[in-house]
Amino acid sequence: MARPNADVGHILMAVLVDGFGAFGYRTRLWQGGSLTEPSRVEILNRRLAVEAWGKGSRTVQNGIAIVKDVYWVGVNDRRTPLFEGIWPIPRGVSYNSYLIVDDKVALIDAVKDLSVNGYLKKLKHMVGPGRQIDYLVINHLEPDHSGAVPILKEMFPAMQVVGNKKTAEFVKDLYQIADMRIVQDGEEIDLGRRKLKFVLTPLVHWPETMMTYEPTDGILFSGDAFGGFGTLDGAIFDDEVDLSYYEDEILRYFSNIIGKYSPMVQKAIEKVAGLDIRIVASTHGPVWRSHPRHIVNYYDRWSRQETEPGVVVAFGSMYGATEKMADAVLRGLADGGLKAIRSHNVSTSHASYIIRDAWRYKGLILGSPTYDAGVFPLMDSLLRLLSEKRIANRVVGLFGSYGWSGGAMKGMKSFVEETKLELIGPTVEAKFAATPEQIEQCHALGRAMAERVRHSD
Repeated sequence: MARPNADVGHILMAVLVDGFGAFGYRTRLWQGGSLTEPSRVEILNRRLAVEAWGKGSRTVQNGIAIVKDVYWVGVNDRRTPLFEGIWPIPRGVSYNSYLIVDDKVALIDAVKDLSVNGYLKKLKHMVGPGRQIDYLVINHLEPDHSGAVPILKEMFPAMQVVGNKKTAEFVKDLYQIADMRIVQDGEEIDLGRRKLKFVLTPLVHWPETMMTYEPTDGILFSGDAFGGFGTLDGAIFDDEVDLSYYEDEILRYFSNIIGKYSPMVQKAIEKVAGLDIRIVASTHGPVWRSHPRHIVNYYDRWSRQETEPGVVVAFGSMYGATEKMADAVLRGLADGGLKAIRSHNVSTSHASYIIRDAWRYKGLILGSPTYDAGVFPLMDSLLRLLSEKRIANRVVGLFGSYGWSGGAMKGMKSFVEETKLELIGPTVEAKFAATPEQIEQCHALGRAMAERVRHSD
């Protein structure tokens, strides 16, 4: 055991002699258009350096060191039931804010106003007595990141609020703050040892969104981009948390909040591709210090609407007739050799979970009874959301039922036509209850979809 301990000692000494610099971690993420990963030694260098620097103050209450003089000072929200008043967040959400203590002190994004008391105590502790925050950089003005801005201005009256022209317009409208420093795309602010470079990335997912890049340690403060739902429970870094716990919630966040703006996400990824990015620090979710390409690759793939071979079956059913048809479709999918099958009753699954799965998989089969001569209301709501999110590159199957008057199938077909998705048959519509022949057709629909998805490009 002596040798490994000696190696760790040498690594720590090398880091200390380096003055913490970039912790010997100079791997470029983008090389010839592709991302590269740090070595294990480079990751260990970083962990040892950050732990040495942040030892004694590494608590959620006091802030957590990301690198020397750069701290996570965010908060967790476990009380809000619906994000934006729409999307359930049973695992909560973090509002990530970052403090850079240099010759000048800069705060990157703020937090929601409900969390302001603990947040302000944290900032007072980290900044120390007699010092001001010189800059508040607003990458994204949505109130979950800016609710604390008015009280921050009261506490630190000399603090300059920094953002782009569109941010300045919104800040004035929302908080009646007019004295802003407006920055242009590519402009820099000098903090002392560090500089901040601003990269405008509009419509990811508001018109004013931008990212802030710190080149000394290659930190990209990315705003809502590369974020996800879920509180940070003790640990904040990608190499400290169970990523499998977060990944579904990151996709649910992307598909419901960011997905509509996928073309702008692609432009943003292209825009920062030439930067030496070694840490991705979003406003929600983990800080990616060891494997930043993991989250970038996710957002890249999802914003291209690339899919996995699987099928989502979403259906509504008032008295069981349409659900019986859904069971036959599901059996057909399984008999067709497909394993990635997700089933959702729109009356019991919130639409955000259905959208998440629909964003992941190639196939989408929809089933609806007729209600008031139209699509079942909860299915109709799902279709409108999918259309608004601009879902594309999917194969769709349809089934449904009606009583004395049809309407559901017509509405679902209109959705397929409007979204220009590929429709696969057979399309099955039953009057009141499916006959044995129609149940067999539902089974055939499942098998046909399985075949199509398994052999999709």
